[in-house]
Amino acid sequence: MKGDIAEECTKRRVDCRCALSHPVGGSHGGAAQATSEDFARDVLAGVEYLLTRREIDPNRIGLIGHSDGGNIAPLAAVDSNDVAFIVLMAGSGVTGDLVLEGQIAALLKVGGADQATIDAAIQDHRRRMDVIKNETDPNLAQEKLRAVGVDSLSRFEEKQRQAIPDYEGYVDSQVQMLTSRWYYFFVTHDPRETLREVKCPVLALNGELDLQVLAKVNLPVIEQALREGGNPDFTVKELPRLNHLFQTAETGAIEEYARIDETLSPLALETIGQWIEGVLPRGRQP
Repeated sequence: MKGDIAEECTKRRVDCRCALSHPVGGSHGGAAQATSEDFARDVLAGVEYLLTRREIDPNRIGLIGHSDGGNIAPLAAVDSNDVAFIVLMAGSGVTGDLVLEGQIAALLKVGGADQATIDAAIQDHRRRMDVIKNETDPNLAQEKLRAVGVDSLSRFEEKQRQAIPDYEGYVDSQVQMLTSRWYYFFVTHDPRETLREVKCPVLALNGELDLQVLAKVNLPVIEQALREGGNPDFTVKELPRLNHLFQTAETGAIEEYARIDETLSPLALETIGQWIEGVLPRGRQP
């Protein structure tokens, strides 16, 4: 396995959160202690502020969320009648543990790993999930997760181990992230339950080459949940050749992100813009 692949997989477990700013609207404890539910409340604080602005049409306030933002937007929408529509960009349809499992396999495969390496990485991931979901003693959970991390690192090739100068610090940082409130919520939250309650118009998009939130795994589940909930107005689309950041890509690999000049695909922008233009006239009007 290439030396940077396992490192990238671990890194994505953090980066899957996307860029999260410090909470506003009365949150306490800082972003590091917040969950997606906390961020949803912060979003609604922003909506409430927009409602006070005369230049804002109160019937045309919508939410666009990317990655974990695609989980946050539905959470906010079900708690407010002031959200006119939501756009989910690479949002999840399945629980976070399954999102990450698909992510690990896809990233390792595109990086050239063999099936045995992929199977071992997935097994390690499942061991971590078992601890996170079932160990109620925080100290024991940390011990068990640290043991899984050490065992996983012991199977790294020499080149991979050399790329991690601070062995103990590396494992400790993993354990800290894995035991955070945000991470627990992410891996256990079932987006389907929230999506079934969303009644405003929904546009759900995923890139064909998204290796972090797999389109063919998540989009059908999102569509089914919206249908089961009786949502009268939703559109689900897989956009060709786009990666997790909705850039036009070759493989979807993480290392491509910085090499692509395109910030956001015109196809994605046009799809979102045209959908919003079409859905708002059917929404609430002043």
